Amino acid sequence: MEHYVGLDVSLKLTAICIVDRTGKIQREGVVRSAPEAIAAFVISNAPHVVRIGLEAGATSTWLWTELNRLGLPVICIDARHAKAVLKMQINKSDRNDAVGIARIM
Repeated sequence: MEHYVGLDVSLKLTAICIVDRTGKIQREGVVRSAPEAIAAFVISNAPHVVRIGLEAGATSTWLWTELNRLGLPVICIDARHAKAVLKMQINKSDRNDAVGIARIM
């Protein structure tokens, strides 16, 4: 089963959402905003990950580099484009942003 992952990153914690190709949520969680913690969660919960998305931000270059180095298919999306999609959500939260980013993938 193909999986798509959305990351909503803050300095300390990252909300993670894993969806299948239909957009159905398969798993959610919150981990430290460290590449190793994010990679461990993704690898253990989404063995067939196709794409991981995170918004451009203060730590995105570092996270992209490290997750890519760990062999994960990560892309960085423009925050303005993500905002255009995510603003349609009724309740804005880190969890909902992670879900929205996963579904954009």
